[in-house]
Amino acid sequence: MGAADVVPGVSGGTMAFILGIYEELISAIKSFDLQALNLFRRFRIRPLLDHVAWRFMLALGAGILTAIFSLAHGLSWLLDNKPVLIWSFFFGLVLASAVTVSRRIETWRITAWVWILSGTVGAYLLVGIVPFETPKTGWFLFFSGALAICAMILPGISGSFVLVLLGKYHQVLQAVNQRDIVTLATVAAGAALGIIAFSRFLEWLFRNWRDGTIAFLTGLMLGSLRKVWPWKDWSIHPLQIQEAGKGAPLINVFPDQINLEVVMAFCLMALGIGIVFLMDRLGRALSRQ
Repeated sequence: MGAADVVPGVSGGTMAFILGIYEELISAIKSFDLQALNLFRRFRIRPLLDHVAWRFMLALGAGILTAIFSLAHGLSWLLDNKPVLIWSFFFGLVLASAVTVSRRIETWRITAWVWILSGTVGAYLLVGIVPFETPKTGWFLFFSGALAICAMILPGISGSFVLVLLGKYHQVLQAVNQRDIVTLATVAAGAALGIIAFSRFLEWLFRNWRDGTIAFLTGLMLGSLRKVWPWKDWSIHPLQIQEAGKGAPLINVFPDQINLEVVMAFCLMALGIGIVFLMDRLGRALSRQ
């Protein structure tokens, strides 16, 4: 999840869905509620630990942070120097993810197809937005963290891409690489508030409209393929927009010739697809134990 969250266009929520821990993740986040806050304020540590899903969140959080801090520099270099190859791999991941998530729809009705179409169109239009300039103040960093974390736990919508749209992706990525504690703490505080509030809404959706929710999330992943398509035409856009976007979707094109890079790109797509199907099979096997 951490590796996916670093890349603007791939969602950590997608990885959680593939591995079969998505609904458990939402429930675990939801356990940090007002009751937990009251127990913490009264220093009732034992009841607090029994109430919150701290073991699950600690293990998951440690894995995410390890990936973010260890892979941020490398992924940043790949996005700048080998964009076609890295986007090809993630295109395969997201495409296969949409297939695996759709398998979790229990009853296929016309409404499921409507929700898939709605999610696809919504994500397709969203990822076509060109990044824009935004305030460089602390409050906007806080707001960016809150909004990005909501997208981060939605399959198909990348929290990193939301930061790109808000003009804060490279600032946050630079803060990770430079260990800028103030910037990271501000974003993290916004993320904590956003994820606690949004997880309750998601849990309610799964409880009341599970098939429709999964169908909509499937559509989000299909629509987000516009963002992760490897080959893009930057020639009609100003340099400053290219630099601001750093991979934001502009005009998708097909490769004009078959060369070694194109062959490697399609091989990486196939690798991404294979990894997702393998992870999905592993997740299903573990869930049956």
